Amino acid sequence: MQSSIRGSGTERPVDPGLEQGPVDVDVLPEGGQVAATGSPWVVVARTFAQNRLAVVGVAIVILVTLFSFLGPLFHSTNQLAPNLLSVNLAPGGGHLLGTDSEGFDILGRLMEGGQSSIEVGLAVGVIATLVGLIYGAVSGFVGGVLDGVLMRVVDVGYAIPVVFLFIFAAQIAKPSLGLLIGLLVAVSWLVPARLVRGEALSLRTREYVQAVQVMGGRSWRIILRHIIPNTIGTIMVTVTFQIANAILTLAVLQYLGFGLPPGDPTWGSMLSDGTTFLQDGYWWQVYPALAMIVITVVAFNFIGDALQDAFDVRLQER
Repeated sequence: MQSSIRGSGTERPVDPGLEQGPVDVDVLPEGGQVAATGSPWVVVARTFAQNRLAVVGVAIVILVTLFSFLGPLFHSTNQLAPNLLSVNLAPGGGHLLGTDSEGFDILGRLMEGGQSSIEVGLAVGVIATLVGLIYGAVSGFVGGVLDGVLMRVVDVGYAIPVVFLFIFAAQIAKPSLGLLIGLLVAVSWLVPARLVRGEALSLRTREYVQAVQVMGGRSWRIILRHIIPNTIGTIMVTVTFQIANAILTLAVLQYLGFGLPPGDPTWGSMLSDGTTFLQDGYWWQVYPALAMIVITVVAFNFIGDALQDAFDVRLQER
């Protein structure tokens, strides 16, 4: 049954799409037409901007990205050949953050490591979310036996230990950036798949979706035009959390010795190498990389939390 809005003695049906955004029913223009206070995207942007932690998170992500990709243009260092004459130098002089056990400038290494960490995080976050989006949308919309089979595949994926998977891959293949991204995607798409599947189960019972089915609309068209667009909130929130999880997982794997080759520095590999010399008093080899990991992951989590609130229908209706 369609809902309706009454005002000034008139009644008009409400488009299902308008239910996603707030409507001001206190003031009606002439003719009884309802004036919306703003599109759903405007409401989302305004709610997001009101979250101070989210603004801080965005600023941190921008600064970290500029630091990693533009920083080497202003602070040029040699990150290829070790310098045995500058081993374990304390911060100061020509090395603002000191050097490591091979003589590499730590500030320059933070920039190089940031590039790898951000590239892997963005690639894994976007690809894993897209795979999970399509997988979950098809599973939830079709339902039945296909949904049961697809969800059992997800359950099996959850049962595989991540560390075991990476140890096995390291034994049969040479570590590379592409392989690392592929393995992280293989264990990261499961979460968005389940989230989108839950959204699809709810959306397929909506009147406008059933109307399209009655009119002979094809399943793939309904999924692309109605199911996926209406899960955009879940998608955007999931992407930010997936990026943060990928950066953190990469750091953990590098710390354990699995991941990119030694020639491709990451914050995790810097942390792993630095802990070896921490008891010798070389604290500057550990804390800069640790700080970058924590700050970046927390910033993306701030953004994800704010997006979750911004896309919450209850908050939009306030």
